[in-house]
Amino acid sequence: MLALWDTTGSEVVKKLAAERRTGSVTSGLALTLIVIVDEGRVREVEDAATIAAASHPCRLLVVTRGPVPGPDATTVKANERLDAEIIVGGRLGPCEAVVMRMHGRLALHPESVVMPLLAPDVPVVTWWHGPPPERLAYDPLGVVAERRVTDVTQTADPTSSLRRRADDYAPGDTDLAWTRLTGWRSLIAGAFDTVSTGVRAATVTGSANDPATALLRGWLTARLNLTVDLQPAATLSGVDFTLTDDSRLALHSSGDGTAMLSRTGVGDRVLPLVKRRLGEELAEELRRLDPDQPYAAALEAATGSEGLGQRPATRTHVWRDPLRVST
Repeated sequence: MLALWDTTGSEVVKKLAAERRTGSVTSGLALTLIVIVDEGRVREVEDAATIAAASHPCRLLVVTRGPVPGPDATTVKANERLDAEIIVGGRLGPCEAVVMRMHGRLALHPESVVMPLLAPDVPVVTWWHGPPPERLAYDPLGVVAERRVTDVTQTADPTSSLRRRADDYAPGDTDLAWTRLTGWRSLIAGAFDTVSTGVRAATVTGSANDPATALLRGWLTARLNLTVDLQPAATLSGVDFTLTDDSRLALHSSGDGTAMLSRTGVGDRVLPLVKRRLGEELAEELRRLDPDQPYAAALEAATGSEGLGQRPATRTHVWRDPLRVST
């Protein structure tokens, strides 16, 4: 690891190039992963990136932002500072990372440091490990990316945040609340492999304030073209289907990393439904860089929005004064 204190963006670029020449990363980079995160959660990001990089070698650019002086501050220049850590290989495996801690007004323009560090000729993914901006186009680090990863469960009001993600959606957006449903969706889809009849009714057991519950209901609504009822519970724990032949199909979590699949006339089966680590969820999102159409359909149905999949995929930066306009 190479630490640079009170440095400049050009110095970071030079040192990264020097570290690459002498470092242990020999494979090509599959993408650049930009992460916007609070200082106290940088280690979480590094741990997740280490897991994801095993499948997707990447250049990891972590941005943390310190306190920003107000518009009337008299010591603006004195408070501006960039501290950086460069890690090539080592504990991060097939990943090279630059952790940038930006202080003062520099934190308002992180793109001025990040853009020269993008790996050439590879896709860019931006991940907000924390509350994202109200509109992703407010952040130039989101505009530059082909894929943009948010997590509404990190916000104070996940339900409102899910609606905001629909209002602001562009093809290429995704959310980790959706990624966490992969196990549920896989088991449900597998359960219907041997079903020859249609579905007359469906009920999801979960919380009305849980975005995962809302997205699962949205996905089922989009796939089955029917209204999916909600059975209130503390967390997402089950889904029940009534088929057109009056038989029943149900999948319920046992809370111990397994789920019970029940079907009329067939013996119950115990199936794996394991909660994955953050890095494994991230690796899934890095696996595909094209628009996630099933997510768009689920988000559309969950929020009542329309035409999400037909929106332009390219975002244009929307300027606002971050000192004067709140998110």
